[in-house]
Amino acid sequence: ACFRLLCSLLLPALFLSGILCICLVVLLWGVRLWIQRKKQLSSAGRDGKRPLLVAFFHPYCNAGGGGERVLWCAIRTLQKKYRNVTCVVYTGDRDATGEEIVEGAFRRFNIKLVHPVKFVFLEKRFLVEASLYPHFTLLGQSLGSVFLGWEALLKCVPDIYIDSMGYAFTIPLFKYLGGCRVGCYVHYPTISTDMLSVVRNQDTRFNNAAFITSSPFFSKFKLAYYYFFAFMYGLVGSCSDVVMVNSSWTLNHILSLWRAGACTSVVYPPCDVQTFLDIPLEVEKSTSEYSIVSVSQFRPEKDHPLQIRAFAKLLKEKRVGQQPSLKLILIGGCRNQQDEERVNNLKCLCEELGVSDDVMFRINIPFEELKRHLAEATIGLHTMWNEHFGIGVVECMAAGTVILAHNSGGPKLDIVVPHEGHVTGFLAEDEDSYAETMAFIFSLSPEKRLEIRENARRSVHRFSDQHFEDTFLLSVEPLFK
Repeated sequence: ACFRLLCSLLLPALFLSGILCICLVVLLWGVRLWIQRKKQLSSAGRDGKRPLLVAFFHPYCNAGGGGERVLWCAIRTLQKKYRNVTCVVYTGDRDATGEEIVEGAFRRFNIKLVHPVKFVFLEKRFLVEASLYPHFTLLGQSLGSVFLGWEALLKCVPDIYIDSMGYAFTIPLFKYLGGCRVGCYVHYPTISTDMLSVVRNQDTRFNNAAFITSSPFFSKFKLAYYYFFAFMYGLVGSCSDVVMVNSSWTLNHILSLWRAGACTSVVYPPCDVQTFLDIPLEVEKSTSEYSIVSVSQFRPEKDHPLQIRAFAKLLKEKRVGQQPSLKLILIGGCRNQQDEERVNNLKCLCEELGVSDDVMFRINIPFEELKRHLAEATIGLHTMWNEHFGIGVVECMAAGTVILAHNSGGPKLDIVVPHEGHVTGFLAEDEDSYAETMAFIFSLSPEKRLEIRENARRSVHRFSDQHFEDTFLLSVEPLFK
């Protein structure tokens, strides 16, 4: 009787599940056909030959970070190589016109595009804002990106889709419903094995709150959630036809998560090294003031508080006798109100530590001003743990500062590495080691510092625009076949 009851319940459930699956497949197939039809109707050119539409998904394309420099360099590279290509940018920057965005790219990055770009302005960018998801942020932002991607797909169906900002969950949408060839440029894996180990070891970080680390239950729950998310992230990422990553560190994580080694390659981001190499390099003249410059967006993971605390420690321990005065100059972009609040908090920290007069904040500054600050600086400072690459690090080295970066990620594996057996810069990990290393750099003779700066300059040619163009074109070639 019990078996009959089970069968009577199970069989209709299986039958219903089968019917629902078939309906879902038919629905998705119908949506795909409808999108393809929409694409054909909207894309007929005047001469019957329509341009190939290459779309970049970059909701924050008007921000001033390294990811945006990659975007504009990639577009310029395709425009130079392919005549019959129209580049499209999906963006949520509705507070600026297309002309203003292109002008901003030129002003900030010194990048002039060959042809106009088509902008598709998205209204639902708020769905990918971290502030919308105080808990389960990774999952919330990823699901939000699917809705944002759907809006993008409905507004413009491209032939080739490239996610250039790390929204991997949009890739299956464009591949299977949009019928596009898909690629991505990964600056930073949304989740990494390092993040899993932080939760597993119950370490407190900016993305792992103290109330979680202090509770075995919450830690186990978060670990299970991270493993589930890592599995889903691997699934969507493996749909890519072409995967480009920006460093050895990112490559290791993406290979272990996406398992798409055959179509994955390292494409170092383009750094405008030539512009910085044009700054004359000479032995420092005796000066009454030395400056330490940091170049990075005001985001939590960049760890500006560590820079300020290490600088305060340096001042406290070194301000004796007739030593030259020291200035810390924090240069970076603010994307939104949260970033502005973060800057205000950093200013409060400076007051608290008594270093307000010695710390300068330079926000969203023009390229020429950035160049001037780097030309005058002695030390280039960078403190992000597991920075995926570090364009700011390369710029500092090219400009002739003595770089001091975090002993992890891209700086450790790719950038601040010996060149032909010679030292190119320094690495540190915490407040004490940063303060000690800064003191050590200042204790070196100007001639010794010049030697390190020259070694660093020679080593950065592999991060030039030209090198990026060559490797980028080689990587995306399968998408154009």
